[in-house]
Amino acid sequence: MFLLQVAVVVLLAIGAVVMLVFSAQSESTHGASNRSLAVAQGFASSPGLADILVSPDPSAVLQPRVEEAKKGSGVDFMGVMNRDGIYYALSPGGPGTRTTSDIAPLLAGRTLREEAVGSLGPQLRAFVPVKEPDGSVVGAVGAGVTLEHVSDRVAEQLPAVLGAAAGAVALTTGGAALLSRRLLRQTHGLGPAEITRMYEHHNAVLHSVREGVVIVDGDGRLLLANDEARRLLNLPDAAEGRPVSDLGLDPRMAELLTSERGATDAVHMAGDRLLAVNARPTAPYGGPAGTAVTLRDTTELRALAGTAEMARERLQLLYEAGMRIGTTLDVVRTAEELAEAVVPRFADVVSVELAEPVVSGGEPGEESTEMRRIVVHGARDASAYFPVGELIRWRPGTPMATSLERGRAVLEADLSTADGWRAQDPERARRVLEFGVHSLITMPLRARGVVLGLAHFWRAEASEAFGEEDLSLAEELAARAAVAIDNARRYTREHAMAVALQRSLLPRDLPEQSALEVAHRYLPAQAGVGGDWFDVIPLPGTRVALVVGDVVGHGVHAAATMGRLRTAVHNFSALDLSPDELLAHLDELVADIDTDEDIDTDKAVGESEGVTGATCLYAIYDPASGRCTIARAGHPGPALVHPDGSVIFPDTPVSPPLGLGGSLPFETATLQLPEGSLLALFTDGLVENRHRDLDTGLGLLRDALCHPNRSPEQTCQAVFDALLPEHPSDDIALLIARTRLLDPDHVADWDVTSDPAVVSRVRADVTCRLETWGLDQVAFTTELITSELVTNAIRYGTQPIRLRLLHDRNHLICEVADGSSTSPHLRRAATTDEGGRGLFLVAQFAQRWGTRYTARGKIIWTEQALHDGVTEPGTDLADVLLDQWDE
Repeated sequence: MFLLQVAVVVLLAIGAVVMLVFSAQSESTHGASNRSLAVAQGFASSPGLADILVSPDPSAVLQPRVEEAKKGSGVDFMGVMNRDGIYYALSPGGPGTRTTSDIAPLLAGRTLREEAVGSLGPQLRAFVPVKEPDGSVVGAVGAGVTLEHVSDRVAEQLPAVLGAAAGAVALTTGGAALLSRRLLRQTHGLGPAEITRMYEHHNAVLHSVREGVVIVDGDGRLLLANDEARRLLNLPDAAEGRPVSDLGLDPRMAELLTSERGATDAVHMAGDRLLAVNARPTAPYGGPAGTAVTLRDTTELRALAGTAEMARERLQLLYEAGMRIGTTLDVVRTAEELAEAVVPRFADVVSVELAEPVVSGGEPGEESTEMRRIVVHGARDASAYFPVGELIRWRPGTPMATSLERGRAVLEADLSTADGWRAQDPERARRVLEFGVHSLITMPLRARGVVLGLAHFWRAEASEAFGEEDLSLAEELAARAAVAIDNARRYTREHAMAVALQRSLLPRDLPEQSALEVAHRYLPAQAGVGGDWFDVIPLPGTRVALVVGDVVGHGVHAAATMGRLRTAVHNFSALDLSPDELLAHLDELVADIDTDEDIDTDKAVGESEGVTGATCLYAIYDPASGRCTIARAGHPGPALVHPDGSVIFPDTPVSPPLGLGGSLPFETATLQLPEGSLLALFTDGLVENRHRDLDTGLGLLRDALCHPNRSPEQTCQAVFDALLPEHPSDDIALLIARTRLLDPDHVADWDVTSDPAVVSRVRADVTCRLETWGLDQVAFTTELITSELVTNAIRYGTQPIRLRLLHDRNHLICEVADGSSTSPHLRRAATTDEGGRGLFLVAQFAQRWGTRYTARGKIIWTEQALHDGVTEPGTDLADVLLDQWDE
């Protein structure tokens, strides 16, 4: 037995020597490969290498470094190459050599180890990619050892191997006797039965744990799978020993089991199960190449996580909807914002309709099933739904009518079986279903206990049908939208009231006059009406006053203040004041208004809406002379368009705004306007806003005005088209006036001396001129009026005295000017008075009369209406005079 054992040992020794030789060869080869890899990795990870590779001349820096690194590394060659496989540095050799290796794995970021034939002969070499911090590959480092050097190292080890084999034979022979005793001691006295029993116990534990365990060898074959792993992966019988790729697993799962790479809680699908997979390679722990894998079923945990994620997404949707709905105070826009906020995150299509009064800002009446469609958003073909603007009366039994009746949401999870919904309009219902719509939630929009409208959420095609869990979200969305719509409705109502007040205070129709052809535009701000206004006021002597003003502030208070100022301007104009005097009186009025606001004891501190000022431009145009006198208080100046189309902005003095209590006088400017000129008066909202400065606005205005052939109405529209912002933040008022000149043949004037004898001659001249004008029918009345006014000027006035007749299209104006500032007053003469009745007669036969003051005296004027077929007054003059004494 011993000889047998010695023979066995000798044979084993011989076999061992042979194996050691091959092992040495293998280890040398493996060591050379590892050394090549280590050198390449060390150089590839050296600091700054990636930056050197992208520098202008990497070879100059890298060649010395490569040669120095090769000297002490034990490799036969070393080099650094770029992404194209061309060496920047190579030792032995130099830059410019192209590698014979496949660089595709390197460009993919993987390390390459290979045995190949190079310029030094057969060799083992390794290449390591060089990466940027972001992971991109900029080059590679290669190192290698020739097989010749590997064989030399094996030959050097052969004597040691033979000596070791001889020693092993001796030791083995001596130790054979001790083997049995040592084996017994190592197994603690356990025999085969005990060892078998221990194996069975461990096997039972392995298959009873509720976590799958799988072991795969380095060749990708399944070595072990416990019962839980078989269940989770649905493995077939006799799976052990078969390639993993043949077990019918999900490709991603199969790739993970055979890849020999680590994984921690990687999530993979296995049928309808969601598995958390942990994988560890066995080689680093002393075992053969392979992978040990554990599996856990996380399907239920994932479902809970999905529910939590859904809840988070819904909260996020509610938050974003709250931010997006109600950004404007427009009812229709608010409904559109609701639709835009939920499509497509909650519904594929949203339609909204509102009660008819709500659209215009009114209070909704009793609950009704009649609604006005406002929004259809998200539909591929909106024609399948009731169109925007249509008035819909929902039939009883439809989800919409049911929702209104119950005051809460109605869910139709499957519209294809909802007969009540089809009954409203079968044809539209069929078309909606053809577009894949399959589910509906109808929700009343209720605020303050009143139904404002309905919101409908539709889902189509691949979207899941609405469920009961979606009702709460729909209710929350509808509640938020309803509050925003109600706020917009109330604002719309108040805004409409303010606009109505403002428009009632503005002129509805421009008065009839012949001096100017006038057109106008007015547009209130969307955010709230302000205090802009304009006016055209006829003045005596065929003159016309043009007014444009702007009260500071917005709202009803500003509109009311504007009405007060407009009335004041009319009253001051009736006094025939010059523009500077009128603005001075208006300035005092605005200051008084501010003072009244400040001392108003009915308002709490900080609650007053007192006006802090106003701006105004007042101009008087005289068609007899073509002169226009302008004064402005803090207001933009006018634009003047000459008949040739040139546009200028005249330099008119600007005074401080009204109401500031300034002590400076108001200044005027006089412009000589040719006939056919255009005068444009406007408020600052036309040319200036938050998105456009004043110079840009004036440039656009100039471009819009430089078309003299347009009528004032066309010019107004052209200006609005060019300058009107999309959402006006301030009121805009525009007044365009084309000038006319009175025909010189329709103007007659005479200088009058202070001799009463000239009165008869003046009457004769007036009668002659009236015959020339074809106004014989008013000759007697005009002669009487002229005689009385000239006589009073001679008797009570001072020189110079001047008489002027103006023949307008509709009126005959008589003006008598003198150098006195005393004004006559109409009174009823007493029975004993010898005078005082002439002015009374003038008032009886003139349509109107009055006095205006000039820089050198006054003018007393009368105005007589001229119409087709006009005749002398039917009242007997004698009766009028006798009535004076009868009183």
